[in-house]
Amino acid sequence: MLNSVSFKSDQMKNRSFSRREFVRLFTGGTAAVLISFNTACKDKISQWRYLNEEEIGLLDAVVEQIIPTDDFPGGKWANVSNFIDKQLSTFYKRHQQIYREGLAAFEKSIIQMKGKKFEELPFKEQTSMLEKMEDGEFPGDYWKDHSPVGFFDMVRQHSLQGFYGSPGHGGNREYISYRMLGLDYPNVIGQNRYNDLSWRKYNSKSVENGK
Repeated sequence: MLNSVSFKSDQMKNRSFSRREFVRLFTGGTAAVLISFNTACKDKISQWRYLNEEEIGLLDAVVEQIIPTDDFPGGKWANVSNFIDKQLSTFYKRHQQIYREGLAAFEKSIIQMKGKKFEELPFKEQTSMLEKMEDGEFPGDYWKDHSPVGFFDMVRQHSLQGFYGSPGHGGNREYISYRMLGLDYPNVIGQNRYNDLSWRKYNSKSVENGK
């Protein structure tokens, strides 16, 4: 299960075993399930539907921690925040209030502890803050209605869905996770809603980081 993955696991802390490699190994057996998530959706990326610019900026920094850039682009480049925002207006509507209040509580907690916004912190400090969040070490003043541990776990699960799901859902920009895993383009059984030519184009050459 996705929530069995610890953000601060020993494997992630091992310098010779990157967090991206950990995610890749973990999702290898479940990629097919994540890829098929909500296969009926095929809209193109558009403007934010529920979250605002400030919330997206914060979420971008968080998803980049969950799926960091290494040999391949990370969660921010892959439009994971766009995926979450898109689903909050459709399949994740029940989570709208949790995201709004959770992101606000997260930002206030970081400012209280570090005196800066999360997005302004160095990458390693961001990692440390998320580890504290996962351990439930955030100040309770801002978390009366939601658990910081539960909120982080939900964002992590949604981030993995956005990175490994179909690009038609708003994330997985240019099929980046498929190529990272060395997968062929997965046709939808019974109805292929996507353009095979675009897949062959992206599959024929590597993505340059950050472009």
